[in-house]
Amino acid sequence: MLRKIDWRKYAPLALMLVFPILGMMYKWTNRVDQDVYSLATAFDQATPFIKYFALPYAVWIFYIYVCLVYFFKKDVNVYYRGVVTYTICALTCYVIYAVFQTTVVRPVLEGNDPFTWLMAYIYNRDQPYNCFPSIHCFSSYMVMRLVWTSSFRNKWNVTLITGMSSLIIMSTLFVKQHVVLDAIAGILLVEFVLAIMLIVETQIVRQRQRQKRTYGA
Repeated sequence: MLRKIDWRKYAPLALMLVFPILGMMYKWTNRVDQDVYSLATAFDQATPFIKYFALPYAVWIFYIYVCLVYFFKKDVNVYYRGVVTYTICALTCYVIYAVFQTTVVRPVLEGNDPFTWLMAYIYNRDQPYNCFPSIHCFSSYMVMRLVWTSSFRNKWNVTLITGMSSLIIMSTLFVKQHVVLDAIAGILLVEFVLAIMLIVETQIVRQRQRQKRTYGA
C-alpha cells in the first residue's frame, strides 16, 4: 500500500525541517550577555498567575505544526505563506533579542500537582528572556490570520483556530512568560511581514502576466 502513495506530492512538507534549525538558533539567543529590560505595565502586574494555562502554552508548537499540515492539505500556497512568514518573523525576533533583551518576573511555584510540574518544566526549559516580540504570540496569530483570509475558511476551522490561538496568546500572559507588549509586538510583526509578502506576490504575478503577454505577442 505504501508503494501506491505518491510521496512526491508531500515533498513541500520537508520545509518544516526549518523549525528545529530555528529552535537551535533560539537557544543561542536565550541568555544574558547585555542589559536586560522589563516592559511590564500596570495591566501585566494586575494579571494573575494561573497555572492551568500551562497546558495550552505547552502544546503551542504541536498546534502550529498541525495547522500548517492542515493548510498544506487544503491549499499549498497558504502552507508556503505560513512557513515563510514564520521563518521571517522568527529571524526578526532573534535579531531583536540580540540587541534588545527583555525579561519577565516569574512567580514562585507552589503546589505538588500536574499543572505545577508542567509550569516547573516550562520554566526550567526556557530562560526568562527572548520575550519581545513573543514567538508564541506571533505564530498563534499567524495561523489565525491565515485561515481568516484563506479560500477554505468556514465557521468550523475559523472558530477552532481562532479559539485555540487566542487561548495560547492569553496563556503567555497568565503563566507569566510574556507581557502584553510582547503579544502586541508579535501581532504587529505578522501584519508587517504579511503586508510585505502581499506586495512581493503581487509584483511576481504582474511580472508573469507581462511575460505571458510578451511571449504571446
